[in-house]
Amino acid sequence: MNVPSERMPALFIGHGSPMNAMEHNRYTTRWTAMAAALPRPRAILAISAHWYTRGTYLTGQAMPPTIHDFRGFPPALSELSYPTSGEPALATEVATSLAQFGAAVHNDWGLDHGAWSVLVHMYPAADIPVVQLSIDAMRPPRYHYEIGQALRPLRDKGVLVLGSGGIVHNLGRVDWTNSLPPPDWASEFDELVKGRVLAAADETLIDYPLLGEAARLSIPTSDHYLPLLYVLGSRMTGEAATIPMTGFELGTISMTAVQLGAG
Repeated sequence: MNVPSERMPALFIGHGSPMNAMEHNRYTTRWTAMAAALPRPRAILAISAHWYTRGTYLTGQAMPPTIHDFRGFPPALSELSYPTSGEPALATEVATSLAQFGAAVHNDWGLDHGAWSVLVHMYPAADIPVVQLSIDAMRPPRYHYEIGQALRPLRDKGVLVLGSGGIVHNLGRVDWTNSLPPPDWASEFDELVKGRVLAAADETLIDYPLLGEAARLSIPTSDHYLPLLYVLGSRMTGEAATIPMTGFELGTISMTAVQLGAG
């Protein structure tokens, strides 16, 4: 793997609705601007909330399929494709580096909407190879943070570590009118997490169940929160974080983004 002259930042993005793949709004416009401000990655390692399974796997295909892992949306969304290449050599390299976690290359997945709905705006030419890393649903939060720590060397090899999920993601309490402000507990937890990210208080974010009722309501299931821990784990010693985007969709879906390192 060629080593670039500068370290890649790492990103966590609240991806919101799959419809963002087709829309041009303040969130998707910001994703485009964020990518433009970054060094160009030679590859992307995506950790999406939607490959939530048993085991730690990496997509190994030369051309990963676009997975339409949703229902109830317009047919045009299911026809959308993100025809980027994969990088089997990178998948094998990462699996080897994560051997202590039982990682393996797996060819029965592809790029799900947690990855491609963001990448279609960040890199619309689909000309950067993408490997996706699964989230083992059976493991505790610290396990995911420790995988993130093991991913740190990739950032010095031109790989963009990209987590995609949502700090607050409660589908059971959404405001389908999209007209009301987020409930107090959602805003409270989003602000709490942002503050602790900026303060590098990672331990408190790993132990998020201890953060009270706002955390319980914001994270009814851990799938959308855990990608943040992979990104935080990849933080270099003393590295600053920024919050390049904030906001909510439907009241209880946070669109907050986190960036480690300078663009």
